Amino acid sequence: MLGLTGSAGAPHLTSAFRAAVKAARPDTPGGDAETFRRVIAAYRLLQAQTLALPAPAHLHAQPFIQPSAPTPLLVLTPMQAISGGCVRVTLGSRTLLVHTPPGIRTGDKVRLKRGGANRDDALLPVLIRPADGLSVLGGDLFMDWAVPQRMMDDGGRIEIQTHAGLRSSWLVPDMVEPVRLRLKGLGLPARESRPAGDLFVKLEASADLPSAAEDLLLRFTRVWTPQRIAA
Repeated sequence: MLGLTGSAGAPHLTSAFRAAVKAARPDTPGGDAETFRRVIAAYRLLQAQTLALPAPAHLHAQPFIQPSAPTPLLVLTPMQAISGGCVRVTLGSRTLLVHTPPGIRTGDKVRLKRGGANRDDALLPVLIRPADGLSVLGGDLFMDWAVPQRMMDDGGRIEIQTHAGLRSSWLVPDMVEPVRLRLKGLGLPARESRPAGDLFVKLEASADLPSAAEDLLLRFTRVWTPQRIAA
């Protein structure tokens, strides 16, 4: 995603990230929101690994130092980042349960107490990977939602099934695609000095979905079965 091959030090990593993220910005020609998010996620993943790669030998006369093993990551799903809880982490031959607070972000570090008078606590970098139709960037959540093509053309009220339940929104006729809705406060919860994030919903037109009237009829049919009507 960053255009890097082989070893790269921190300056090269930063330079590659700036070039890649500038080219992928959604508000510029040729940019794309999904590529933009993936570039940032790739950069943060490399940062979280904290792997110090040696510089090429021709740049200095220091002896080659074998890179240390990558620091274990605390990998979370977006829902785990939202609600917090216990996550299984494998450290060597041990599997531990690590408690994570709600609202944790990628790049944060969770202290793992190893115990003992002469043993230092470990800091596990956090990485939030997309899952269950959700992806995370900073404190914001991103998801896609399909709506009938007619609704995209004519506008109207839609209901979106989010992680926090159904949320309603209004569409205006002939909206320019891609259509993205911002649902404030439905991102990762506030944590320490960082405010709560928002949920960004990308609407995708689909000809296979029922219209609003058809959907209402389907709901009515499911609830009012012949047995209930007879009762």
